[in-house]
Amino acid sequence: MAFTGNGAVLYEKRDRKAYITINRPEAMNALNTAVREGMRDALSELRDDNDVLVGIVTGAGGRAFSAGMDLKERTQLDQAGGLQGGQPVTGDGRWTELGVFKPIIAAIDGYCLAGGFEVSLQCDIRIATQQSRFGLPEPRRSLLAGYGLHNLSRMIPLGHALYIQLTGNHIDADTAARWGIVQEVVPDREALMRRVDEIADNVMECAPLAVQFIKRIVMQGRNMPVEYSIKIAAPWNDILNKTEDRMEGPKAFAEKRKPVWKMR
Repeated sequence: MAFTGNGAVLYEKRDRKAYITINRPEAMNALNTAVREGMRDALSELRDDNDVLVGIVTGAGGRAFSAGMDLKERTQLDQAGGLQGGQPVTGDGRWTELGVFKPIIAAIDGYCLAGGFEVSLQCDIRIATQQSRFGLPEPRRSLLAGYGLHNLSRMIPLGHALYIQLTGNHIDADTAARWGIVQEVVPDREALMRRVDEIADNVMECAPLAVQFIKRIVMQGRNMPVEYSIKIAAPWNDILNKTEDRMEGPKAFAEKRKPVWKMR
C-alpha cells in the first residue's frame, strides 16, 4: 500500500503531484518527532514513485505553514537528557541527501518560522499568501538555526540574511518577495493552491529527467566555481542525450505537437 501519511503528515497523490501536508494545526504545525518521521517517509515516497513528478508541501489549518520546532517536546527531551543539539526535519538536514531531486513547491499560508522556514527553504519554489510571515527566531530561545543558518546567505544578499538571523524578527510576505525568498505573493489560500497547481503543471510540461538533472546539477554545483559546475553537468548531459525523451523533444516541436515523455 502506498504511503498516505502518519497523521502528523498527510500524503496525497493526485494528477502526478504529491501533496505533503504538515498536519498539526492545533500546534501551528510545529515540528515534532512525528512530523520529522512523517516528512522523511513522505519524501522517500515522492522520490521512489515514478508516477509522481512534482511535490507540493503545505501546512494545514490556515494559520501556519509551520511555526518551527515543537518547543514543548524540546523541553521534555532536554529535561530527560535525550536531546543534544538540534534535530533536523528529515533526520539528516538536507532533502538532497535523501536523493530527492524531483521539483518541490512550498505553498505557504501563515507563519513560516524557524524550522518551518527551513522546510520552505529546502523547496525549490516558494509561493506565499499575503498573510504569511517569515523568520528565524532561534536566537530568542538561545538556539541555533540549522539549514537556514547555513544556506539563507547563499540564497539572498548577506545583509538581508543577517537581519533575519541576528534579530529574530519576522518579515512580511511582500518583504520576503522583494528579498527573493518567495517567488510570488497571492491574496489567500484559494489563490495559493490554484497558483501552485499552475506552476506544478508548468514544470510537468518539461521532460521529467531533464528537470531532475537540472535540480541535481544546480544543487551540487551552486557553491562551486562555474568551471567545476560545468564539469558536474557534463556526465548528466551525456546520459540525457542518450534517452528517448531527448529525441522526442525536438521531434515533437518539428511535428507541432506536445511531446510524450517516457522518462527513458
